[in-house]
Amino acid sequence: MEEKTIVLIVGAGPAGLAIAACLAQLSIPYVIVEREDCSASLWQNCAYDRLKLHLAKEFGELPHMSYPPDAPTYIPKDQFVKYLDSYIEHFDIQPKYNTTIESCTYDEGKECWFSLACDVATTVVVRYKIKFLVVASGENSAANISVIPGLHDFTGVAVHSSLYKSGVVYSGKNALVVGCGNSGMVIAYNLASHGANTSIVVRSPVHVMTKEIIRLGMTLVHHTPVNIVDDLLVRMSNFVFGDLSRHGIVKPKAGPLLLKEKTGRSAVIDVGTVGLIKKGIIKVHENISKINGNVVEFEDKKESSFDVIVFATGYKSMANTWLKNGESMLNNDGWPKKEFLNHWKGANGLYCAGLARRGLAGIAIDANSIANDILFTYKTHRFEKN
Repeated sequence: MEEKTIVLIVGAGPAGLAIAACLAQLSIPYVIVEREDCSASLWQNCAYDRLKLHLAKEFGELPHMSYPPDAPTYIPKDQFVKYLDSYIEHFDIQPKYNTTIESCTYDEGKECWFSLACDVATTVVVRYKIKFLVVASGENSAANISVIPGLHDFTGVAVHSSLYKSGVVYSGKNALVVGCGNSGMVIAYNLASHGANTSIVVRSPVHVMTKEIIRLGMTLVHHTPVNIVDDLLVRMSNFVFGDLSRHGIVKPKAGPLLLKEKTGRSAVIDVGTVGLIKKGIIKVHENISKINGNVVEFEDKKESSFDVIVFATGYKSMANTWLKNGESMLNNDGWPKKEFLNHWKGANGLYCAGLARRGLAGIAIDANSIANDILFTYKTHRFEKN
């Protein structure tokens, strides 16, 4: 079976939905496919109970639709899912769920993309002939767990943060969280709050901020040079938290906003974890060197036994497993070759959205840029529209 359309969007997470809405606004035909049975499956199925948007709502809206006027400043998971449901209904987005992309290949002779998509329920394979391909499968396509000697023989429970829901089931257990990003810090706090004997592995330097400090910085940076704003944010962080280096948390050399701009690494928004670390309720460890049974040895040679390890070690892109001609846009790890704001466009009508590690604000920028570029090309070239 072969179908023709102008644009194929792979992924119905926030990035794919944003692209679909922007294309709908411009009356450009598209098809959007999603391998899971719902949109934004990471939010609906894999997010822990306490999850909220870390940035204020004005920095986390998708194009052409604001949050309801009574929405809180920092949107909880359930309200964000409702927002996405309303977004889908408002723009009449109709994802083809349970549809996996087996391959996408560019045909130089016919100047178009051919994509094989399989309906998981019926096993029917559809061959799409398309002019534009948008990779919106997300930077969180697959869980990334560190390779650690002895992990496979760990006698306790080892889970990725995508499978973590609440610390209530780990009360009284010795729990280790690997990773000190936003997810790791929130999970550590949640575990400790439910009575787990909690430790966290801090693997790299990190900025710790309050949500108010980051909100101020993201507002000021539109009017003030980023280095000046960063200096202010670091001073405010020092005033609020003091010197955290004696607790095992070291700041990066680059300021928080510049670091985000250059590498995509976000500052950590503290939810109370730092206070528990200062009190010794949450212990900080260096990186893991090896595991022996239930005993974890750290790089400083210290050892502790644990019942559970939660890997808050992020995700990885899987786009290169099905995208066969993406070398103009993605590197071998499936990430954009070019830096943000120029990362979203490849050759021959190939685009990516939501792969720049810039969160929802970055997704909105990507979606508008891609839709407008497609519109320009669509209007100025004679494409077969049937």
